[in-house]
Amino acid sequence: MKIIRVILGKIILFYDAAFTPKPLLQRTPSDQALLNEKTKNWAIYQLETCPFCVKVRRQMKRLLIQIPFKNVDQDPNAQKELMEGGKQDMVPCLRYVDANGVVRWMYESSDINEFLGKLTPT
Repeated sequence: MKIIRVILGKIILFYDAAFTPKPLLQRTPSDQALLNEKTKNWAIYQLETCPFCVKVRRQMKRLLIQIPFKNVDQDPNAQKELMEGGKQDMVPCLRYVDANGVVRWMYESSDINEFLGKLTPT
């Protein structure tokens, strides 16, 4: 079973690299800097070859969103943070800070992508 996951993972990564999505929009440098500042303390907890994580990474490329990634299979601290904060051993997971300064944990790639699609620099 593990060999199948490894092979499928390599296929997923190849497809993602070969067909990298193009940005859907353009931002001014100042708007991009504001958005980067807003998301600098956020994180995406992921597995590199997870198809749902790839879906989120592709959406981030389309929307020019730069959020740091934490690979839970390579970083034991990331796995610990995910379990202590989000309480679920599931990826992808977006850890973000809401408008009130509260740390939130969002699961499900479709929900994360919808949330990122509504993100504005301010």
